[in-house]
Amino acid sequence: MNEGYVAHADSGCRDESFGRRDTMQEGGIFQWHLRTTHKEKEISPKASQGIAGGLPPDRPGRGWGGGVSHGWRALRHRNFRLFFSGQSVSLIGTWMTRLATSWLVYRLTGSALWLGVVGFAGQIPTFFLAAVAGVWVDRLNRRQVLVWTQALAAVQSLALAALTLSHRITILEIVLLSVFQGLINAFDMPGRQAFLTEMVEGPEDLGNAIALNSTMVNLARLVGPSLAGLIIAGFGEGYCFLIDGMSYFAVIASLLAMRMNAAPVKRAAASMGEQLKEGWAYVSGFAPVRTILLIFALASLMGMPYSVLMPIFASRVLHGGAHTLGFLMGAAGVGALISAISLALRKTVLGLGRMIPIAFATFGAGLVLLGLSHVLWLSLLVMLPIGFGMMQGMASSNTIIQTVVPEDRRGRVMSYYTMAFVGMAPFGSLLAGALAHLLDAPRAVMITGSVLIAGSFLFATRLKEIRRLIRPIYEEKGILPPSLTPAAEDIGGAAPM
Repeated sequence: MNEGYVAHADSGCRDESFGRRDTMQEGGIFQWHLRTTHKEKEISPKASQGIAGGLPPDRPGRGWGGGVSHGWRALRHRNFRLFFSGQSVSLIGTWMTRLATSWLVYRLTGSALWLGVVGFAGQIPTFFLAAVAGVWVDRLNRRQVLVWTQALAAVQSLALAALTLSHRITILEIVLLSVFQGLINAFDMPGRQAFLTEMVEGPEDLGNAIALNSTMVNLARLVGPSLAGLIIAGFGEGYCFLIDGMSYFAVIASLLAMRMNAAPVKRAAASMGEQLKEGWAYVSGFAPVRTILLIFALASLMGMPYSVLMPIFASRVLHGGAHTLGFLMGAAGVGALISAISLALRKTVLGLGRMIPIAFATFGAGLVLLGLSHVLWLSLLVMLPIGFGMMQGMASSNTIIQTVVPEDRRGRVMSYYTMAFVGMAPFGSLLAGALAHLLDAPRAVMITGSVLIAGSFLFATRLKEIRRLIRPIYEEKGILPPSLTPAAEDIGGAAPM
């Protein structure tokens, strides 16, 4: 299961300054901006204030306008409540399986390289198939796509449980089942993120929905690994896989219980090849989306694969066992949970742009410090900024992309997001495993963390261009009022940087 989401509402209004078509050659890639022709909708100051504040203009207050209740406002949508409840159960099983798989691979092989290979096998299918999967997500019923992916994921986890509990599991079978899960994720991730626009009606609660989803993911990340460590120590890895397999049925039940009232999105009649080309042209030609995806891909390549090396930190560096691994992953979950809660309490997307380089730089710095630590208490402390920075950067990137992307391209754009998130991770897993094999795990995370810090600084230099291009979209949606002076405009805030 994967975190993400927020959606774009097709408001039927465009800013004429954003309606031009620019053609230029940059780095060998044909650049263009989406031509828009709809008449600009007049938004009153009151309505603009309501939308920018995260509340629908026709529903001010209602117990959701401030404080804690405001942080949970997306749950007023019945379909999202169902999805939230089903995911809350399933994600605990998912995090249990992630930790149990790493520990099982390391127990069977004792090799850092095999940890990287298994991570590569589970994620490389997404790299090759995500773009095609995104086209299908834009063509098919998204709820049906998710029902099928959850059913197949349950089969995969139950097969892993059967082989492990019967003591017949081999490293080859783990690799093959990881590839199967990667095939499922290639369709599941863009499908679930694009589906959010159908669960949360209207743009005002979508930013909160992605933050609540991140909160849910990280609560599970806090509980799942800790629980998995206890179960592995007492009963073995197989029972973690069994619990995960059963937990998928909670998501399937929540999907089937939904009442889908929204009118279906009109699907394009173009061929798959034409739609693939159109999606790539948008992603590569629109600088805000392109730049955010690039820093996100760098974080996925250099930062996120640190988790495949955690069994080595737990056993060789800190001289612990499965319970130590659970504590380390749980500490990262606490940091990520704090990040997710802070995002859920936000009333607007303003401020998220500047947060992206800060968050990923924090993530990288935490990895460097982890490589320097050789005592448990300090490693647990360092895992907090690692989890916080990773989640803050991921959720901020996702929220901004989902806010600006057109609805008819959502599945394809989120498939490239999936490629950046999951598709780059297998190469990162191989890199992390190879570095740890050639040097050692602490030096490996120090190197990758340093590269991530450098990438964050480079991203920060592009913020001025990004906010210039994204301003018309924010004005169109009422997030930024047209009267704002240029000095105050910002992808990430209404104040000068």
